[in-house]
Amino acid sequence: MSYLSYAWSWLTTSQNWHGSDGIPVRVLQHLEYTGLAMLIAALIALPLGVAIGHTGRGAFAVVSLANVWRAIPTLGLLILMVIALGFSPLTWLIPLVALGIPPILVNAYEGVLGVDPDLRDAARGMGMTAWQVLLRVEVPVAAQLILVGLRTSAIFVVATATIAAEIGLGGLGRYIFDGLSSSNYGEVAGGAAQIVVLALAVQVTFVGLRRLVVPAGLRQRASAS
Repeated sequence: MSYLSYAWSWLTTSQNWHGSDGIPVRVLQHLEYTGLAMLIAALIALPLGVAIGHTGRGAFAVVSLANVWRAIPTLGLLILMVIALGFSPLTWLIPLVALGIPPILVNAYEGVLGVDPDLRDAARGMGMTAWQVLLRVEVPVAAQLILVGLRTSAIFVVATATIAAEIGLGGLGRYIFDGLSSSNYGEVAGGAAQIVVLALAVQVTFVGLRRLVVPAGLRQRASAS
């Protein structure tokens, strides 16, 4: 049987959709892990990236640190957290937050830094304060690149949230680890297929957010370039 056949056979089995380990429950758990990690990563990285792009201070150090951070293996960090903290919520949360921060931070910084200086000068000439320039000019213009960072981060995190199952928690990773341990390849394929679908759903969601948040003129200019 092919991978798709294994996945389809498992996904269309009624019993896999019911109970405490059924597909709806595991999907909700996976989304909870992803959502919490993304919320914390965004709360840390967005203000920091926007502030660095606005002031230009500390850019080299922070962006270099973010690029080094990207090289940290998530599974290795998970094992380190298990050794340091045991099996607590922070054990899986810290690696996922660490994975989510760099794309958000770098894109927020580059988006704000790349705003046309003439726009800033025009805003100041109209009497805007530094905060007004930041919130009414720089952030809206940078919104498209900021959303790219959030989308990239969300895809990384939703695909990697399977590590929660490595320490005995739920989520879609449970199907992959349990399936491998029992040689149930339909379960492995079905779990992996759901993660792919979630990643595609994240992509579609951010396409919709882009249309809502980014002004039409900026979208057209980005498409033309």
